[in-house]
Amino acid sequence: MHEHLANYLTCDVELNFAGPTRAVLNKWAADVLRALADRLEKHEFDDGYHEVTDRVGKPVGTIYVDYSESD
Repeated sequence: MHEHLANYLTCDVELNFAGPTRAVLNKWAADVLRALADRLEKHEFDDGYHEVTDRVGKPVGTIYVDYSESD
């Protein structure tokens, strides 16, 4: 009997912004989240914590990625 392992991904994102309006904060957060999604699809993250920056390189948070396999 051949066993198949399931793959699991845990991904936690924490972002912190200060800005003039909620609309601006939402735009900045959405921009960063879209960029993170693109990077995740391109397999740019290994397991662990990684600094997240905005378009100009300013640190705005962290992303935690953990890949695992289990029955």
